Amino acid sequence: MFSKKKNESKIDYEQRELYENARARTKQKKNLFRHFVVYLIGAVFLIVLNVVIGYQEDFKPLGYNWFVWAVLLWTLLFLIHFFNVFIVNSLMGKEWEAKQVDRLVKKQKEKIAKLQAKVEKDHPLPDNRQALPKEEPNIRIEPNDPDRPINS
Repeated sequence: MFSKKKNESKIDYEQRELYENARARTKQKKNLFRHFVVYLIGAVFLIVLNVVIGYQEDFKPLGYNWFVWAVLLWTLLFLIHFFNVFIVNSLMGKEWEAKQVDRLVKKQKEKIAKLQAKVEKDHPLPDNRQALPKEEPNIRIEPNDPDRPINS
């Protein structure tokens, strides 16, 4: 009763795989949203730090305030993160990866089949059917005395 092993079928595996993929995508999007919130808070903090408080007001690389460069760099990092989550993962996600693996496995199986056919053509196996001894027909042994066991 308790020792019975659950029968895991392919459908359960596929459903689990779909669940794991959905969970991973949700986690990616959640991390992107967190990154966006931190980016907005950080950008406002840098602007307030430079403009309102006056921290390093005189430091202007290439004629712009330093916070502009910091916010631009952070924007670039956020855009890379956004691109990775929504574009790269959509184009090269789990489905794409599975298709590529299936395609490569199919190619390898075709190559193996070609090589096997070539080997069988170049080095055929001898026909062993003639060399094997002929099997004797099954002979049923019946006891003379039906009351006596056969092996006695």
